[in-house]
Amino acid sequence: MTAYRSRWMTEELEILREQVARFYASEMSPNETRWQKQGHVDRAFWNKAGDAGILCASVPEEYGGAGGDFYHEAVIITEQYAGTGVSGWGNSVHSQISAHYILNYGTEDQKRRWLPKMATGELVCAIAMTEPGAGSDLQSIQTTAKRDGDAYVINGSKTFITNGQLADLVIVVCKTDPQKRAKGISLIVLEVDGLAGFRRGRNLEKIGQKSADTSELFFDNVRVRPENLLGSQEGQGFYQLMQQLPQERLVLGLKAVAVMEKALEQTVEYTSQRMAFGGTLLDLQNTRFKLAEAKTITHIARVFIDDCVDRLVAGTLDVETAAMLKWWCSQMQCEIVDECLQLHGGYGYMAEYPISQMYADARVQKIYGGANEVMKELIARGFTKGAA
Repeated sequence: MTAYRSRWMTEELEILREQVARFYASEMSPNETRWQKQGHVDRAFWNKAGDAGILCASVPEEYGGAGGDFYHEAVIITEQYAGTGVSGWGNSVHSQISAHYILNYGTEDQKRRWLPKMATGELVCAIAMTEPGAGSDLQSIQTTAKRDGDAYVINGSKTFITNGQLADLVIVVCKTDPQKRAKGISLIVLEVDGLAGFRRGRNLEKIGQKSADTSELFFDNVRVRPENLLGSQEGQGFYQLMQQLPQERLVLGLKAVAVMEKALEQTVEYTSQRMAFGGTLLDLQNTRFKLAEAKTITHIARVFIDDCVDRLVAGTLDVETAAMLKWWCSQMQCEIVDECLQLHGGYGYMAEYPISQMYADARVQKIYGGANEVMKELIARGFTKGAA
């Protein structure tokens, strides 16, 4: 069987993949163990990634980005998870998610003010959605931003915020009109260095993704200028979030497929060397059948995700399809990694083997970006519409 190659992979993108792989191998992989112990990547690594042209790859050159498209981002995401296995660097939140809120909804001044510094790594960005009492149900957030003269005054708290400890720029999802649900939500961008009333809480300890800083953030009468409202009109936040969620879910799907491919590759290698019952584990029919199943599912996932990448670039990736890819790819990631760990036997449970880290890292994929139960509800709504 000829090795599968994504139909959108061009010679230019292959050169990018090789460049990114070299950068990750020299600057990321050797530091992962230390980063896991300290609970975050080095702040200086962001600047190095900026120098290497890895940040904001799909942001236009006029705003400091590399001028690429989501195909370039897909290469960068895939290489991080399939190449290095390092799950803790929050570039996806910074480059493929947060930057696009600013690019798509920011004023011209906002784009020129923040995006170039995000592209160089001078600014690290986070987006603060989740609250202690509001996860997938974003309409129930309690953080408020009330207009007081020449400022918005923000009060509330956020949790599980990726890049929260290192972020210089935080996009805060808040209620500018607490009397309304979706129509009362706005996005306000905070430059947090020295900002009175802003406080970072704990760097939360997790069962996986230990090199990812995942934080609590607190806002106590934080005053911010009206021109930091993303866009030029209040109440557009929920619309902005919904418009960008398909890309966020595609990012999670790309991660899932890359990890499945890596897990399969490493398990084939392990079972072909591990001796048992007078031969290798790969000589056993059960092993071959389990790996055959894993290879089939992984290939289907890769073809599906490649189609979704094409659709996103073409502007046709809809909410329903994005929900399908998010729940199914993350579910398959967990199942494939679990099967691969089982084939490693006791060694798979040891932290020194990469499959154990993949196992711990995978579980959250079914939770963040919208819990998988919510994804199924979004898909099921299509049945109701069809019957109407």
